[in-house]
Amino acid sequence: METTIDKKYTFKDFSSDQEVRWCPGCDDYVILRAMQKALPEIGVNKEDVVFISGIGCSSRFPYYMDTYGMHSIHGRAPAIASGVKLANPNLSVWVITGDGDAMAIGGNHFIHVLRRNLDLNIILFNNEIYGLTKGQFSPTSLVGQKTKSSPYGNTQPPFSPGELALGAQARFFARIGGNTPKEMTQLFIESEKFKGTSLIEVLQNCPIFNDGCYAGVTDKAVRADKQLYVEHGKPMIFGKERNKGLVLNRLKLEVVTIGENGVTQEDLLVHNANEQDPTLHQMLVRLVNPTVTGIIRAYEDVTLEEREDALTAEVKANSSFSKVDDLLFSGETYKVE
Repeated sequence: METTIDKKYTFKDFSSDQEVRWCPGCDDYVILRAMQKALPEIGVNKEDVVFISGIGCSSRFPYYMDTYGMHSIHGRAPAIASGVKLANPNLSVWVITGDGDAMAIGGNHFIHVLRRNLDLNIILFNNEIYGLTKGQFSPTSLVGQKTKSSPYGNTQPPFSPGELALGAQARFFARIGGNTPKEMTQLFIESEKFKGTSLIEVLQNCPIFNDGCYAGVTDKAVRADKQLYVEHGKPMIFGKERNKGLVLNRLKLEVVTIGENGVTQEDLLVHNANEQDPTLHQMLVRLVNPTVTGIIRAYEDVTLEEREDALTAEVKANSSFSKVDDLLFSGETYKVE
């Protein structure tokens, strides 16, 4: 259903009057501003935008957006957002969650919203720590990581949000560094255009309890050599000199240098985000050096809403009942005098 946009918005139209209270230097500020810049470009009325969050530092997000929103309960934001979307399919619904909120207590809701494929958007703030509750290890914390709840080192292997998402049949998965606002803004725009559940993992630094957790990947000094930003239909090239890329060597991705051993740009893999088979997308998600960012997967499939609408239409077409009274007075009935 097409809607008429009331006005030309700016980022200020989506900024609430609430004081933004995150720690100085937190990437959450970058994510907030990127979203406030993306929404005017998406082309929806502000009263048609809803942010649903769980519990955590990231979950303060709805307070800072001048839209509708709900600060809900721990891990249950996807369930509440699903109800909002099904109740009013014309809304632009966003789930704001963190690695603890989504991967731990909310893990069940997280995987099921992805497999169901409702038309909504999820932004996962992944700082590999519990920040709001003061520095306990989370499901994405590294083995050996010393935290308030693992002073001798974490012994639990971490989840990879991307691997978990693709295993749950996610149709759209993107990843971006928390200090790249321009690219982040564009990813938010693209995720809203996508019909189905979109998931964006933000590699977000926590300067208080896990400072520098992504420094080896996201720092400006190393970013070009340590990140491969993929774009659909373009060769997988990276590096400061733009001379490195990926090829498929049997069943493994291999980094090569253009100009060495006869390698040319034509030999590099061309990214296909729309491929139905997630095998290569899974390989890109797992790659460590370089870490793959950008839209890794964007395969459009039938949404849950479409399946439900089709089933409802089929049941109505084959039913002898057109209203509730027809059902209540069908079969054997009797009257009490």
